[in-house]
Amino acid sequence: MQKLLDQDLQNQIKEFLSPMKGNVTLVLFTQDGPCDTCVETKQLLSEIAELSDKLSFVEKDLVEDIKEADLYGIEMTPSFVMLDHEGKYRGVKFNGIPAGHEINSFLSAILDMSGLDFGYDEKLISRIKKINKPVNIKVFVTLSCPHCPGAVNTAHRLAMINSNIEGEMIEAQTFYTLSEKYNVSGVPKIVINEKHELVGNQPVEAFLKLLERL
Repeated sequence: MQKLLDQDLQNQIKEFLSPMKGNVTLVLFTQDGPCDTCVETKQLLSEIAELSDKLSFVEKDLVEDIKEADLYGIEMTPSFVMLDHEGKYRGVKFNGIPAGHEINSFLSAILDMSGLDFGYDEKLISRIKKINKPVNIKVFVTLSCPHCPGAVNTAHRLAMINSNIEGEMIEAQTFYTLSEKYNVSGVPKIVINEKHELVGNQPVEAFLKLLERL
């Protein structure tokens, strides 16, 4: 099978991932039968996992591994989560292939999950840690959207800091029915706890202001 990543891209990604501190595991859920981009997502994740000895890739079946799928709240395919060096799920989820511009949010999440400092000051981190209610942040994206990775990064970083928060990327075209349900007409569209909305690549303070009002 022809590789998705040519040698130049492999070299660039290998260099980008070189500062990783701890191990990260990618757990992908696929299924037999109709599944848009399942094959491509598996290939992309496995190729990238080969570029760092601190990165592991595992494939699961949505039906056969239903207990694990339930553990991570996986309901559709392709979807994958990232686990930290202890094998712990910290609320970082991708629904759909992280290709196009979304490879940026994918690679950034790997670095963040590995334990790299992503530059939030102590005051901001303290505010994030004070969120004491369950929060789900859906970020609808398209692969051609240059502003979407920033919103996805923010949702994922909030989740990594506070175990009450889950952040998930949703590729709007792959999961068109879901996009219709949430009236996605432009991206990035951010839906928090099913009813609160933000549009555009908002700064982390905008997310936090809304979370603190929940």
